[in-house]
Amino acid sequence: MIAVLAPGQGAQTPGMLAPWLDDPATATLLAELSAAAELDLADLGTTADAETIKDTALAQPLIVAASILTYRALQARVPGLTPALTAGHSVGEFAALAVSGVLSDADAVRLVAARGRAMATASATTPTGMSAVVGGQEDEVSEAITAAGLTPANVNGGGQIVAAGTLEQLAAFAAAPPARARVIPLAVAGAFHTEHMAPAVPAVRTAADAVTANDPQIGLLSNRDGERVTSGTDAVDRVVAQVANPVRWDLCCETILASGVTGAVELAPAGVLSKLAKRTLRGVTAVAVSSPEDLDAAAELITSTEGAS
Repeated sequence: MIAVLAPGQGAQTPGMLAPWLDDPATATLLAELSAAAELDLADLGTTADAETIKDTALAQPLIVAASILTYRALQARVPGLTPALTAGHSVGEFAALAVSGVLSDADAVRLVAARGRAMATASATTPTGMSAVVGGQEDEVSEAITAAGLTPANVNGGGQIVAAGTLEQLAAFAAAPPARARVIPLAVAGAFHTEHMAPAVPAVRTAADAVTANDPQIGLLSNRDGERVTSGTDAVDRVVAQVANPVRWDLCCETILASGVTGAVELAPAGVLSKLAKRTLRGVTAVAVSSPEDLDAAAELITSTEGAS
């Protein structure tokens, strides 16, 4: 059984779309997604520098578009591809909505572009950010995050929790980290999945009301609680609410393991979730698809399991 995973914000890198655009079909799809996002995603994904694509309003549709392009290329490589499950981390949930058939590719990018703009506006109100806390005892780390006035915004499992809050709070926390823990600032421009993002929710809700949601055609997991979502309307409602609520990736991983998944494919811009899978998805073979050169390895993994029908 195969799970398809889509990464979240911070996974973007300059030039990440360049190797994909040699394929005319991929270039055509990216043009359609650019129109939906009202952005030149090809330019952002090939020539823009790291500081430019750190901008929340640009990073979010760019990351989701990259994941969608990867999945469609993988489908072309493996006809009949039918993953058992799909899940996305944070903004990656929008790519998972496209993979599962809840939203069309264009609607997924259109909605996430609205999300990115709304969250960028909310982030501009107060300077905020996020830092990964790696190591330490989970309960001690959680208590320390809360005591610092921060929010455990991403509970990722594998000894990693992401703290979010004001830059001052994060600096003070990093200066006195929990025992045996490292604090690593992330390349994001806001305290996502916290109360700081509450002002963004109404705009995302309005944008969500304009898209058509279908029931998922494959297993779709939610960041809220790691559970399978069977209703398209519920799936969209969940991603809207998730803007200001913590991501429980640890619970998604528990469901993946309990479901009997043996292989996982991480869509571009890949790497973060595949590395985390070594600690959270023990016994599951993970392949990161960062460029078209990685499609063969992903296809081999899929065809060696029950992921293709």
